[in-house]
This record gives sequence, C-alpha cells and structure tokens, in this order.
Amino acid sequence: MFETSAPLSERRQVARDMFVLGFDAPAVAAAAKAGQFVNIGLKPGPLLRRPFSVYRADEGRVEIVLRAVGEGTSRLLSLREGDRVSVLGPLGTGFRFEPAWRSVALVSGGLGLAPMLLAARDARAAGLSVHWVHGARTAWDLGSEWDGEEATWATDDGSRGFHGSAVAAVEEEFGAVLACGPNPMLAAVAERWPDAQVAVETYMGCGTGVCLGCAVPLLAGGYDRACREGPVYRAADVDWPALPSHLSYSAVAMPA
Repeated sequence: MFETSAPLSERRQVARDMFVLGFDAPAVAAAAKAGQFVNIGLKPGPLLRRPFSVYRADEGRVEIVLRAVGEGTSRLLSLREGDRVSVLGPLGTGFRFEPAWRSVALVSGGLGLAPMLLAARDARAAGLSVHWVHGARTAWDLGSEWDGEEATWATDDGSRGFHGSAVAAVEEEFGAVLACGPNPMLAAVAERWPDAQVAVETYMGCGTGVCLGCAVPLLAGGYDRACREGPVYRAADVDWPALPSHLSYSAVAMPA
C-alpha cells in the first residue's frame, strides 16, 4: 500500500455522464491488481476519502471511472490537468486467476465496468481467453471501452445488443465468471454461478479496515470487511438480501 500526491494527467468521457480520470501514481500503478481499489482524498475537501476500483494501471498511471453524484465526485470531475489529489492504494483483495480455466467471462453492469479492464489484462497474463459481457439501461449508458477476444452488449431497453440484463446475455459456458455491478445483479450472478467471483458494492469509510463501515454479511454468519477481505467474494458466500442494493458510483462505493 502506498500513499502519494498524484497529479491529474488524463480525463475522458466513456459513456453518458461517465468519465475516466487518470492520475500519475507510479508505485500504486505498479502494484495494482484487478479488483483492488484506491482511496482518493481531496485537500481541502470532504472529511472522508472516496474509494474507486482501479480501472486501468499502466505506464505509471492509475485510472478510475466515475460519474458525479455528490460533492466529492463533482469536485473530482472539476479538477484540471496538473491538480493533485492524495491517492492511497492499492487496497483490498482482488480477483484471482487460474490458467486451468482456459476462458473467463467478465460480466459487468453500469459502473460495474470499473474493475474489468484490469481484469482483462490479468486474465490474459494468466493465459485465459476473455469474453466481456456488459449491460446498462440504454446504449448511451454503455461504456465505450472494452478489452478481450469478444464483447457482448446488453441494454434494458434493447437499444443495443441483447435486450435484457448482462447476466441473461451470457449464453456460453466459461471456465470462470467474474462480475461487478449493482448488488441485485450480483445476487442474480450468485444464483446462476455460485462460484463466480464478484466485486461487491458497499458503503465504505476509512478503506483500511479500521472503521468497520464496509461490513459484508456472509451466508455462513458474521461479517467481512469489504476493504480488507473483499471487495471480491465468492458469489454464493454473500448474504445478498442483507446487503444494501442501491449505492452510488463505483465497484466499491459510499455516499458522495
């Protein structure tokens, strides 16, 4: 884990109201693995840092994806090139990859695309073929960036690709499934693929395991901390009805 003062070096739009911000943070970028996250601090700014899944990490740059939903995210999107933030990370336990799988499906919904570019990179490094299945409400809400051998698009209104959810759009069998998106979507993933790895959405405060604000209820009883033991879990291990369903802006999230 590293903490660094990182300047903004990249900003681009990838969907309606969805943007990617890139920060120069070489130590964090070199250590980041798929499914991990960074905690971003603004000074002066809101008291708590904001957690974001690592979208891409290469050439010394860490990228996050977000949309404005409150003061913190709005201020991040108002940054200009060269403006600095405090980047703490990489944090959390990410996805694991096994060469024996041979293939992997990356299933994402909405802002759940956040950890998937890095997941595609790490899957290829493990020798796996990658099929990305991404869903959103409309074609305008689909992310414009993807990676892998093949992509399938799904929209709730049928405006592009499969008419329905990303989960329903997966028709083939794959060696493994990795998923990220709204918790109701992940609950559907758990029903179809109990052994899938899922990056959960949960409220998060400190991001380092101290405040216990990111508790994830487990089906076997008790709780884990999403920021330490997660945010990636075996789908069937999470008590989905006990986990909040509507969160704000990233694979790891808290009120903005």
